Parts: sequence; structure tokens; C-alpha cells
Amino acid sequence: MLTGNVPTFLGELTLLQRLRVGQNLLTNEPSLGLSFLTSLTNCRSLSELVIYSNRLHGVIPNSVGNLSASLHLLDAAGCHINGVIPSEIGNLSNLVTLILGNNDLTGSIPETIGNLQKIQLLQVYDTEIQGLIPDNICKLTNLGQLNLMNTKLYGSIPSCLGNLTSLRTLQLGSNALTSHMPSTLGSLKDILLLDLSSNFLIGPLPQEIGSMKSIVQLQLSGNQFSGYIPTSIGELQNLVNLSLSRNRLQGPIPESFADMVSLESLDLSLNNLSGTIPKSLEKLLYLGYLNVSFNELSGEIPNGGTFNNFTAGSFIGNEELCGAPQFHVKACKDPNKRTRFSKTKIFLVYILPSIALIIIAAAIAIWLLRRRASNTHLLVQENSLLYPFNKRISYYEILQATNNFSEDNLIGRGSIGLVYKGIFNNGMVAAVKVFNLQLQAAFKSFEAECEAMRNIRHRNLVKGRE
Repeated sequence: MLTGNVPTFLGELTLLQRLRVGQNLLTNEPSLGLSFLTSLTNCRSLSELVIYSNRLHGVIPNSVGNLSASLHLLDAAGCHINGVIPSEIGNLSNLVTLILGNNDLTGSIPETIGNLQKIQLLQVYDTEIQGLIPDNICKLTNLGQLNLMNTKLYGSIPSCLGNLTSLRTLQLGSNALTSHMPSTLGSLKDILLLDLSSNFLIGPLPQEIGSMKSIVQLQLSGNQFSGYIPTSIGELQNLVNLSLSRNRLQGPIPESFADMVSLESLDLSLNNLSGTIPKSLEKLLYLGYLNVSFNELSGEIPNGGTFNNFTAGSFIGNEELCGAPQFHVKACKDPNKRTRFSKTKIFLVYILPSIALIIIAAAIAIWLLRRRASNTHLLVQENSLLYPFNKRISYYEILQATNNFSEDNLIGRGSIGLVYKGIFNNGMVAAVKVFNLQLQAAFKSFEAECEAMRNIRHRNLVKGRE
């Protein structure tokens, strides 16, 4: 709970080796900024400088490059530091750890960062840093942890990052990165955590993803990845957490998922996946969380293994799924009950009704042609008004209509969900209610509201379907 300024007279302690004042309430004079860093250049034996979690508003002075050549640890996270990272920081050639995250830093990552040949941990997360990821980072061959999350970086991911075989964690999530996921990342055979989530990455996932044999967490959600999920992903037998949600992936869920024996969490929601949920996933004994909601999956939901512990929220938004009542889906048809039709039954059940429909349709057509032109125009107008409400609306259309469910479109809050205003491309305006699936009451409320709307009778409402 120390308060006040960091005194500049600390620079008179010429034999000082470690200065640790982190997690206090220290401040500084606005006019002086971080001048105490300049005074510490007199401490030629300084090896550790830890000032994180204080209220040290100010700019990092260029003199930071004159700090001791022995400095191997510099931690200034969460200090409200603003301004740019000075290029002189590249003079600290013996730095092993550099943490500048959770500050108000602006500008770009200096090219001189590539001079820190001994650095093993580099973190500049939660800042206003922007620009490209400099290729010079790939010169840091000893780098084990790189965290650039939640900044404003854009452009492509340097393919040369695959050369940093010492990397154990690579966190580039919540930026504006574009282009593809480099296939060279498959060379990171010892990486434990890879987070590329919430960017604008496109294209298919590379087959080389299966080469990251040691990986434990793989976060690729919130991008625009497309194509099929590579079957090689099943080779990641140490993977515990996998998230591919909010992409444009299509095709089936690979059977090879069953080979990821360590998997505890699997999120494939909000994609365009089709086909069945592989029954082989029942073999994943540690799978405690599964989300395949809002896809185009069909067939029976597996009912063995940990599937007994999942709720309806794991499968919602897949209209063709069937299974146990607990999943709130339709019951599956019994394959053993097959109905055999004779030729007479086929004629009576299929052909005769079709002939009758054709005759009725022809009679209606003749009648319509005889109607007055004004009535015909009115009918067309009415049908054109009804059409948008009969059309099946995709999740992505709803996402676009509500501006990604933004606060600006929020028009109501309830105990079990939120209501957004949606404006669709055809001009239709609708209220979109989003239920909180973490609440069991949400499912009952959804069914109750559907039942109530189906039974409403009003001159301005179309009668609900049975």
C-alpha cells in the first residue's frame, strides 16, 4: 500500500541489483513522468526492475536504453503508461523477460525488438499498439512466450513464427489480423497454447495443424475460417481445450475427433457443419463441455459416455437432430419399423393425391385468371408482404440485421434473455429475442412463448401453424 512518488535518488544506489515495487499505489509528478527510470541508469548492476500495478502515468523515456547491461527482467504491466515503446529498448540485449501489457501504449512494435536475442518472454497485451507484427520478432530464437493479445495489430501472421521452435505459448487473439493461418505453425511441435481467436483470418485450416503434438489449448474461434476441419486434428492427443466456434467451417465432424483422448472442452458452435455427430465421441471420457449448437447437423445425438451429462444448450439450432427428451429435440424414428406398401397403396397414398392436387391447382389457376385485374394486383401485393415471414432466416442474417447483437440494437432486457432490433436486407424490421441458455427456465419460457404466439388470434396477425 505504498503511496507517493518513486524517488529519483534511488539512482544514487549504484550497487543496486534488484528493485521491486510492484503492486502498490505509487504515483509520479505529471511534469516529471517516468524520470526515475533515467536516474536508475546510474545503477550499473541493476538486473531486475519490477514496477507493475502502480499508477505511474507517463511516457517511457528514451533513456530506458541506457539501463544496466545486466538487466534481464523488466516488468511494467498495468502502470497506465502511455506513448510509444522507444526504439532504444532494443539496447537491452540481455533482457530475458519484458512485460509491458495492460497499459495505454500507442504506436507500433519497434523493429529493434529483434535485437533482444536472449528474450524468452515478451508480453505487450491489452494496449493500443497497432500496425504489423514485425518480422524481426522471428529473430528471437529463444522466445518461449509471446503475448500480443487485445491490441490493434493488423495484417498477416508472419510465417517465420514457425521457425521459433522454442515457443510454448503464442497468443495473438483479439486483434485485426487477416489472411490465412500459416501452415508453418505446424512446425511448433512443442507449443502448448495457441490463441488466434477473434481476428479476421480466412481460408481452410492447414493439415499441418496435426503436427503440434504437445498442444493443450487451441483457440481459433471468432474468425472466418472455411472449408472442412482437417482430419489430422485428431492426432492432437494432448489437446484439452479446442474452440472452433463462430467460423464458416463446413462438412462433417471428423471421426478422428475421438482420438483426442485428453479432450475436456469442445466448441464447434455457429458454423455450417453438417452430417451426424460421430458416435465415437462417446469414447472421450474427460469431455465435460460440448457445444455444437447452430450448425446444420442431423441424425441421432449419441447417448453414451459423457453425453448423458450434456443439456439441450449443447445442440440447439440443429433442426434435424433427434434423440433423448433431455436434449429438447424430436424423437428418432425406429429403424426396425418399416412400412411396406403394395402397388395399390402406393397408388392411393402417392399417385392419386398428386392427381387430385393437379386438378385442384388447375381449377384455381383458371379461377384466378378470370378475376379482375385489380383483385389480381391486390393478391400479388399481399403475397409479397407475407413472403419474408415465411422465408427461413439464417443465423448469419440475424447477426447482420442486429449488427452483431450490438448494444445500439438492444431494446429490452428480461430475466432470461435480451431483445434486439433487427433490420434485414429486404427492409423487414423484427424483434430478435436471445435466450440465456445457462438458465434452465429459458427453455420452458421459449416453449411457452411459442405456444402463446401460436394461439393468438388478431386481425393483424397470421394464424399460427400447428
